[in-house]
Amino acid sequence: MATRPRTTKGRAVLCARLAKEKQAHNLLILDLGKLESSPAEFFVIATVDSEAQMRAVTDLIERTMRELGYGSAKVDGSHNSSWVVLDYFDVVVHVMRSDARLHYNLERLWGDAKVYTLSETGAAKALNGIPRRSAQA
Repeated sequence: MATRPRTTKGRAVLCARLAKEKQAHNLLILDLGKLESSPAEFFVIATVDSEAQMRAVTDLIERTMRELGYGSAKVDGSHNSSWVVLDYFDVVVHVMRSDARLHYNLERLWGDAKVYTLSETGAAKALNGIPRRSAQA
């Protein structure tokens, strides 16, 4: 079982790592904490390629977060849709198919956020702005 993170950023990074473990790609972590009227402190955005992968990613995140004592997420969407949201209040995880990610372009909507991705070791790595064409591998 994963180690329980001590910070909100740590929880966001954990969710991104769990998504990566199930081969989600193009992972971004948006720090919305300093933005006025933000719906959460962090968004985690991940792209998946199939319904099965959507289920694997969301199931792993939900199970791990429950096991670590964070409770159950408010879930919007289903495994057979193009977008599932797992809302943990201060960390909101968006698992999206490529077409939905391109269409809704969440990272551009929150373009003032501080942006991170995961390094090869799984640590948060700051980026200088939002990468272009972020829904594509």
